[in-house]
Amino acid sequence: MAQSSWSEYRPGQRFPGVIGRTTDESSPAWPQPVRAVAGAPNVLFIVFDDTGFGQLGCYGSPIETPNLDALAAGGLLYNNMHTTALCSPSRSCIITGRNHHANGMAAITELATGYPGYDGRIPFENGFLSEMLLQHGYNTYMVGKWHLMPSEQESAAGPYDRWPLGRGFERFYGFLGGDTSQWHPDLVYDNHQVEPPATPEEGYHLTEDLVERAMSFIADAKQVAPDKPFFLNLCTGATHAPHHVPAEWADRYRGRFDDGWDVYREQTFARQKELGVVPQDARLSPHDPDVPAWESLTPDARRLAARMMEVYAGFLAHTDHHIGRLLDFLKETGEFDNTLIMMVSDNGASAEGGVTGTTNELQFFNNAPEALEESLARIDEIGAPTTFNHYPWGWTWAGNTPFRRWKRETYRGGTSDPFLVHWPAGIRARGEIRGQFAHIVDMVPTVLDVLGIEAPATIRGVTQSPIHGVSFAHTFDDADAATRHRTQYYEMLGHRAIDHDGWRAVCPWPGPSFAEAERPFGTPITVTDLDDLDAHHWELYHVDEDIAETRNLAREHRGKLIEMIALWYVEAGKYNVMPIDGSAFERVMTERPQITENRTGYTFRPGTQVLPAAVAPPGPEPAAQCRRRRRDPARRRGGRPAVPGRQRRRLVALRQGRPAALRPQLRPAGPVSRGLGRERARRAARVAFRVRAHRRPGHGPRQGRARPRPALHRRPPRR
Repeated sequence: MAQSSWSEYRPGQRFPGVIGRTTDESSPAWPQPVRAVAGAPNVLFIVFDDTGFGQLGCYGSPIETPNLDALAAGGLLYNNMHTTALCSPSRSCIITGRNHHANGMAAITELATGYPGYDGRIPFENGFLSEMLLQHGYNTYMVGKWHLMPSEQESAAGPYDRWPLGRGFERFYGFLGGDTSQWHPDLVYDNHQVEPPATPEEGYHLTEDLVERAMSFIADAKQVAPDKPFFLNLCTGATHAPHHVPAEWADRYRGRFDDGWDVYREQTFARQKELGVVPQDARLSPHDPDVPAWESLTPDARRLAARMMEVYAGFLAHTDHHIGRLLDFLKETGEFDNTLIMMVSDNGASAEGGVTGTTNELQFFNNAPEALEESLARIDEIGAPTTFNHYPWGWTWAGNTPFRRWKRETYRGGTSDPFLVHWPAGIRARGEIRGQFAHIVDMVPTVLDVLGIEAPATIRGVTQSPIHGVSFAHTFDDADAATRHRTQYYEMLGHRAIDHDGWRAVCPWPGPSFAEAERPFGTPITVTDLDDLDAHHWELYHVDEDIAETRNLAREHRGKLIEMIALWYVEAGKYNVMPIDGSAFERVMTERPQITENRTGYTFRPGTQVLPAAVAPPGPEPAAQCRRRRRDPARRRGGRPAVPGRQRRRLVALRQGRPAALRPQLRPAGPVSRGLGRERARRAARVAFRVRAHRRPGHGPRQGRARPRPALHRRPPRR
């Protein structure tokens, strides 16, 4: 483009032109468009879901992830990156650079309670990286999982100020809740719901769709402004349940996991040492008390568990393949070398499949595990549209090798996760490992540091809070550089920990494992409980020498432990962690403010959008989904009494324009929990439930179908 013949000025500055009585004695000037600094790099975050430390090929796993491995080979692999142990809290840290309680994200948004650190509403003074980069001439795209807003605000009534387009992203394509079907996803395009562009029979899969949309967003802008950099936050649904993948991908791993999870751990740990991912003198954490020995399973149980892992491996490999398509696109367009890529998982591998795994994850959350015979009858369907499958705890534990425990707990199995950095134009080092302590709150300040951008004082007139993380850009080309992040607290559903200068203290709740706990998961913490926990149940590890928390030094270093406990409370005071809350079911059942209070009727119109469960009418649910199975072994072992991130939709059947039945649709998709039946029945007793069918002109009674949604999404057949 030719040099402009006009003058420009920054908005807010004095007009530099001349204003006369007429244009012939005047000189124009224009407000200067926001332009990025010449040569500014693109920024790409790739956020995986529930992917453990020992599940990528470059971290020693037998699962083939060649495209992620190539990022590690051409960039840096960090082996000491930390998360919050749960998805929404981690995602809030990744995008703001602030700790999760300071973001109001103590847990997932479906567990929000009425305290500043827990209400599920990220304050506007905690600006998003997207909002920051908009001010510096970047295009900003959000693709995939969001899960950063109250469930009550996910409907068409809004408000929209906490949707992606309200928090600095110019384009959005993905899903708002915690998980969704990979075959029939609940899609939102910008600010409105859309249907998938194809069906599974036509070859549709969500991961491929997300990558296609990401590439189209970039291409749309680049063909107009080729020098304008972009920020893309790509958050796959993988590898969160359901582990949905075309059968041919799963079949590539047939027989590869027949030796079981114990062998997987040993072999992965050996490869981690060979690759330098863990020190040569590292010790593998001991066998988890909640995980049965592989050899103790029956042949049928082993066959089922092995197939579930084959499907998971295919799911991860399939995702890696499509990430590779995006990377190839960046290479073809000449953007790859000057794109700062950070790949991370939001927490450790997930234990939401129960001891045995399941073909429908909702069963685990209802403490109604599927019988082995029923699972075996559907073994060939695992990963297909008729299932909502999740693997057993044994594969969870193995997926976090070499660490103990898993997602939702603040042992390192929940909080230490894979992290890769790749930027050929800005990092000289290739294929090296970095061991400096870091936390995901450090990602935003690192990006700002690299770009030479100061964190803004205000965003849209809102004074901004300080960023909590610190840049680790100084480690890019200096393997021996000291970490600048010395202290980091953790708290997740009452499970607490703190890292400080190579030491780590952990206070598990309700115990180190379900088998060792005296109470079930989700038990509230009383003042008496807290006093007892602080006096007797903190553990101490010197993780500089014992990365997998295998030797509890609490007795030998009592003074150090007391120092660490005190430091945890200091950090908790800074970041809105109090009050400590170990409950789960009670948090699910918390009534939250609604846009419209005291509803006495509902009117559904054809052609309208789906109602998220959080704003749907109250009504009965199947008794089988509501009753608590107290004899279930998983319950005795501390199985979870709450369902984060699942949704039951209700379909209202109309006959002659009148409601004939209220039928729950049991496909898990968005955010609701098990055990809500009694409470909703009580609410239903207080509410006169009315549905009016509004027909379009010229249409008969059958056209008066009520929403939420036609039965487009399939649910697993009843057995």
